[in-house]
Amino acid sequence: MNRQHANDAPGPRAWIGLAVVLGPVLLVSMDGSILFLAMPRISQALSPTADQALWILDVYGFAVGSLLVAFGAIGDRYGRLKLLMIGATVFGLGSAGAAFAPTPELLIVCRALMGVAGATLLPSALAVLSELFPDPRRRAQAIGIFAAAFAAGFALGPVIGGALLGRFWWGSVFLVNLPVIIVFLGLAPVLLGEVRSGGAGRVDPLSVVTSAGGLLLTIYGIKHWAADGISALPITTIIAGIAVLIFFGLSQRRLDHPLIDFSLFRDRVFTIAVITGLLPLAAWSATAYLSGIYLQSVLGLGVLHAALLALPGAVALTLSCIVTPAVVERIGRRAALLVCHFSIAGGLLLLLPTTVTGGIGWYVASTVIAGLGYGISFAVVADTAVGAVPAERAGSAGAIAETSNEIGNALGIAILGSLAALLFRLQGPDLAPTLDETLQLPSLLAPVIQEAKSAFVTGLHVVVIVASLLHAVLGTAALRGLPKPAPEQRTSEVHEELAEEPATP
Repeated sequence: MNRQHANDAPGPRAWIGLAVVLGPVLLVSMDGSILFLAMPRISQALSPTADQALWILDVYGFAVGSLLVAFGAIGDRYGRLKLLMIGATVFGLGSAGAAFAPTPELLIVCRALMGVAGATLLPSALAVLSELFPDPRRRAQAIGIFAAAFAAGFALGPVIGGALLGRFWWGSVFLVNLPVIIVFLGLAPVLLGEVRSGGAGRVDPLSVVTSAGGLLLTIYGIKHWAADGISALPITTIIAGIAVLIFFGLSQRRLDHPLIDFSLFRDRVFTIAVITGLLPLAAWSATAYLSGIYLQSVLGLGVLHAALLALPGAVALTLSCIVTPAVVERIGRRAALLVCHFSIAGGLLLLLPTTVTGGIGWYVASTVIAGLGYGISFAVVADTAVGAVPAERAGSAGAIAETSNEIGNALGIAILGSLAALLFRLQGPDLAPTLDETLQLPSLLAPVIQEAKSAFVTGLHVVVIVASLLHAVLGTAALRGLPKPAPEQRTSEVHEELAEEPATP
């Protein structure tokens, strides 16, 4: 593997290569949220059952979250560009199939195919950046842009979906992927060289199956617990998934070439940063989901109007991702993590003044301030994962960071969303399990509607308080547990030194 000197500035080819890589990254993240507004149209066209509708929404995230680690290691060992090309091709085929799917079953299969392809794209794309930008400073900037694209895609997915649905049929939300994929497939072989780690050993098939299966079972169980309440199926599935993950973790210690190098977590900076990848996504997904219901069902705003109100927060998040590497270089990773967690905690608390009759200004202010912290979390997690490990493990380390994001997204809806649903059932009029179902009941009196909306807002407020407290706790842990670097020491240099130190048992 040929590398330029670390002090050499990257040429135009590297920056153009970055732009090409960002296309699939943007699509993968955007497709995680773009169906939020398209599902009513899909339901009208294909008439899926309630369970099929759940699978249409969730199977993409299940596949991405459960396979990221496996494909990160496979790309490390067999070629990242090769995996990128295969993944982009499959993603395009899955998108085309989904756009014209005549039945719910076929749409589910195509969405699953897109999720598998997405899992190949993210870790390999992140690892390719470490090859395009060997200089730690430039690499941190590139990864910040990468993180910004990923975050912006998820945040802008509903907005783009709403704009497309205003002019075209529901399949357009999938066809929009094809031009980006075609451009990538044409330019990637020219701008991106093949990268693989020599002598990394073979991929253990059992590790691939147990890592993917354990994550899939656990996330599936949590999601169904949130949707259907406590029952034997989700509890059994969660226990089985955790058992498989424990087996996977224990088996990695006995392998010469493990799928996940758990010794990375001995680095406190790496560990706290990965947790930082999980918790902000949990808070973001839960509050974004509940805030969307608040804006539409409580305040009565239109779907596109509600989506547009999220734009200021999306802009703040994206800009924060881009500037975070430069800020970290000046103030250090420890200070950046503190700003991350306490800005999210403070931003979320701005949702507490929202009421049944108003709160748009508070909502926008909340998304902007919390968005600054979310952006820092994206950039810090990705840079730490890649910068703290040797180059030949970059794909696997990047996969750990991205997996923490996906699991955080699942846990946010499952756990915090379930908390809000429980409070609604306890304090609401007890006519239906959710606010939307209650408001669709015929002949509702005004006091009943007011009671239902008030119960939902109470649930939103409790979720906000819980998420804020968790971020305050993690921010305090970062303050107390992370070393304070010397003023002249760059963060990237700290991690290069940590990566070179032998792990102590």
